[in-house]
Amino acid sequence: MDRTTLRLEPPVLYIKDTGTVKGRGVFALRDFSVGEIVEECPVILLDLPFAALPEALKRSVFNWRVLVGETNNSFAIALGFGSIYNHDNPAAMRYDADSNNFTLKFIAVRDIRVGDELTINYNSIGGGTYWHDDNWFERMKIKPITSS
Repeated sequence: MDRTTLRLEPPVLYIKDTGTVKGRGVFALRDFSVGEIVEECPVILLDLPFAALPEALKRSVFNWRVLVGETNNSFAIALGFGSIYNHDNPAAMRYDADSNNFTLKFIAVRDIRVGDELTINYNSIGGGTYWHDDNWFERMKIKPITSS
């Protein structure tokens, strides 16, 4: 699919409160198998240093420079549900950047059932699902969102 093609499909994901300090999360409306693309999200690139981003964006952007091997300070806001997925370690999905189409693909790494929360790992460099620690919010000096 190229950048000029838009394909709309019935919803397969939804947002609801997780009932935890994470607040809202993204959940599956259907089953997904290992290796299946759950969502492919167009991205909007921001060419700013991370420190210059507003606090709310710091929790939602992806380090595009690292994902695609660029040398500038590019960060990506994923449209669709991409910038809403919560963190988990290990996560239910990995993600891959497509620099030709300016998209992020979110791919199931385990079988996902209807009603499961769809998560990514914020710590893992390059979109992996597991990382040896869970200190992303501390390392990035970002306060996690907590539900009230």
